[in-house]
Amino acid sequence: MEPIRIEQLPANRRSLRLAVVTETYLPEVNGVAITLSRCVEGLRERGHEIQLSRPRQEHAQVAARDQGFEEVLTRGMPIPRYPDLKMGLPAKRVLIRQWALRRPDLVHVVTEGPLGWSALQAAHKLKVPVCSDFRTNFHTYSHHYGLGWLEKPIVAYLRKFHNRTLLTMVPSESQREQLAAGGFRNLRVVARGVDTQLFNPHRRSELLRRQWGVTPATPVVLNVGRLAAEKNLAALAAALIAIRQRQPRARLVLVGDGPEERRLRSRLPEAIFAGIRRGEELASHYASADLFLFPSLTETFGNVTLEAMASGLPLVAYDYAAAGQYVRHGKNGLLADYGRTDDFTAMAGELAARHSDNPEAFRTIGRNTRLTAESLDWKHVVRQLEALMLAIT
Repeated sequence: MEPIRIEQLPANRRSLRLAVVTETYLPEVNGVAITLSRCVEGLRERGHEIQLSRPRQEHAQVAARDQGFEEVLTRGMPIPRYPDLKMGLPAKRVLIRQWALRRPDLVHVVTEGPLGWSALQAAHKLKVPVCSDFRTNFHTYSHHYGLGWLEKPIVAYLRKFHNRTLLTMVPSESQREQLAAGGFRNLRVVARGVDTQLFNPHRRSELLRRQWGVTPATPVVLNVGRLAAEKNLAALAAALIAIRQRQPRARLVLVGDGPEERRLRSRLPEAIFAGIRRGEELASHYASADLFLFPSLTETFGNVTLEAMASGLPLVAYDYAAAGQYVRHGKNGLLADYGRTDDFTAMAGELAARHSDNPEAFRTIGRNTRLTAESLDWKHVVRQLEALMLAIT
């Protein structure tokens, strides 16, 4: 009689039914929507069932069935100064009805508006575990709109919100330390990834540069993001002056739109305002520039930093968020002391000087930024996210 062979097969990975609640999703263009779509796509590919709840938008909806997940569209209202976005209105009854019929294993709340608060209450009512993301520094935005007195109440609300969840995911260790000092509990760091196939130096286009009216020798300075007060665009304008002292022919390209566009057009008449760009067109704008400036002081992470790095752009940013985590000063970019406009402009002038005086060293910085980005694969980020979700269900 032959011995019985028992094969040691690996256990099947557990599949979750996830209810994701957010105020924003593709085709909207912002860091939260883009990052969340990557996470949803990655979790779905790993066999998890996704139900996405978000406010109904007036523009064309993305067909969720074509993306392999279910959507629950709720009522919303426009967000002041952000006409393309909506704040979800309270929808506790809708969510209870949905989740009672098809109970999720976990509710993941991405944004903290009325819809997010409704999700938190509905999940507690049904005794479904909840986790959350901290993705936007709403409390710091208040200073840029003359509402600094609201910072303490906003922080108190956010702390109450996130401390009612089993864990809150934050994008960086510095963000975790800052929130922990403010009384936030159960914080876990989940970094962001970047699509290095899409954002790639090989997408550089001399045709696009000719459309900008620049020659191969003209240094093109790029900024990508919303043209709004919280993005610290005064530092961008000051940095451009410093760059032109070293490189008089330098041109600034701005990708994005927002309430500050008219003022910037007046202040920077020679700048190229490219508007919102997506996909390969956005990637080509990155790769066709020569250096990247990111003056924002209000990011929880700053996805555009990784997109610029993946595109091989030497960059200047403040020493915090994604730049503080991944940029090594002098090796793959230059870092300015947080909040010091004079230091940011000095770093911009120094990088422009390297472009003209030591082009090989400048190109080496660009190669190093690309190498750094290549290690930040989305698959690793999704596996980390999945492990945290499985641990609390």
